[in-house]
Amino acid sequence: MNNILNQNLEIKGKKVLLRVDLNVPMKNGAITESSRVKKIIPTIKLLIEKQAKIIILSHIGRPKGKFVKGMSLKPISVKLSSLLNKEVLFNKNKINENTLSEVNKIANGSIMMLENIRFNEGEESNDSEFSKKISKLGDIYVNDAFSCSHRSHASIEGITKYIPSYFGLQINEEINALKKITSEIKKPITLIIGGSKISTKIKIINNLIKKFNNIIIVGGMANTMLKHTGSKVGKSICENDCGNLIKEILESSNKYNCNITCPADVIVSKNLEDKGKEKDIREINNDEMILDIGTKTISSIKSIINNSNTVLWNGPAGFFENPHFQNGTKQIIEIISQKTINDKIFSVAGGGETVAAINKFKKFDSFTFISTAGGAFLEHLEGKTLPGIKALNQNVRIK
Repeated sequence: MNNILNQNLEIKGKKVLLRVDLNVPMKNGAITESSRVKKIIPTIKLLIEKQAKIIILSHIGRPKGKFVKGMSLKPISVKLSSLLNKEVLFNKNKINENTLSEVNKIANGSIMMLENIRFNEGEESNDSEFSKKISKLGDIYVNDAFSCSHRSHASIEGITKYIPSYFGLQINEEINALKKITSEIKKPITLIIGGSKISTKIKIINNLIKKFNNIIIVGGMANTMLKHTGSKVGKSICENDCGNLIKEILESSNKYNCNITCPADVIVSKNLEDKGKEKDIREINNDEMILDIGTKTISSIKSIINNSNTVLWNGPAGFFENPHFQNGTKQIIEIISQKTINDKIFSVAGGGETVAAINKFKKFDSFTFISTAGGAFLEHLEGKTLPGIKALNQNVRIK
C-alpha cells in the first residue's frame, strides 16, 4: 500500500483530519482503560513532527445523532494531552458553520479534538452531504481507526470520496499483523478461541480451520462443544441448539486436518463466589458450573503452543474477573508471552475481554501485536472486507 502516512509526505501547515477510535471505557467521567488512546500516539507524534495542523475526529458510545453529556470526548482530550505532554485544544460544539474558521486558527504542529462525531446526525447514516461537510475541514484525511473500519460511517467511509486519504501508522500495523496470521502464515499456527457463544464465532472458526493446524476452544464456547459431544456441563453457560454447528466444525476439521482441542479438566463451582474445585470433564454434577480450565488442559495448551510458530488468541479461558477463576487465562497469557520472548514466535491477541485480561496481568508488551479493535478484528478474521479499508483502497488520491 503506497497510500500510507509516512516521513516523505509533505504536510507542513496542512490541516490533517485524523480519524481515531477513542471509544474507551469510562466510569464517573474517568477513563478506566486507555490502550486505545496510547495506540494513536505514534501517528500524532509523526504529524506534530511534520508540522501539520491536526484535527482529531472520534466518537464514544452510541448517542444516535444527539448531544449526550456523558459521551463527551472532553475527558479523553485531557488524557491525550497528558500522554503527549502537549496541549490538546477541545472544540465542544457540534460541527457547524464556524468549525472551519476555528480549525484554521490553530498553529502548525497543534492539535484540536472535535466533539463526539456521532453527535452529528449524518455520521452513522453515512450521509453524503455530511461527508462533504467534514471533508472541507481539512486538506487530507488519515484513517487510523481500524477498530471502526467495519462501519460504513461518514468519517470512516464517506469522507474518502471527497479528500485525499491515507492509512495511519496504527491501521497499517494492524492490517500487517492480521495478514501474517491469515495469508502470510508461518506454520504451525494455533488459534485459542473463547467467549460465551460459539454461534457468534462459527464464521471465524470455519474461515481459519482451513489455514490453522490447531484450534483450542475454551470458555463458554467449550461448554457448548462438550455438551454436544456427550459430556455433562451442569448449569454452565451453554448454547443448547448448536448440534449442527458442532458437526460442521468437526467435519471441517477432519477435512482440513486441523486439530480441535477442548478442556479435559475444569474448575467448577456451585456459584460465582466459592473457590471452586478441579474436576475431570466426565465428573461434573448437575448443580455445578464450569468457570475455568484445569491443570491437564493448561498443560495440553502449553504443549501445543510450544510446538507453534504463530499463535492467535481471542477470548479468555474462564471467569477471569474473579481471582478464583483467573488461573487458566493467566497461564495462557504467561505461556504465549514467554514463548514470544524466548523463541520469537508471532503472537497476536485481540478482543475486548482478551485485552482486559492482558492488561490485568500487565503483559501488554509481551505479545508481538495486540489488537484493540473488537468487532473489526473479528470481522476481518471471518474473511470480510471492511468498508473503511475498502474505501481507502478505492478512493485514495495522493498528491
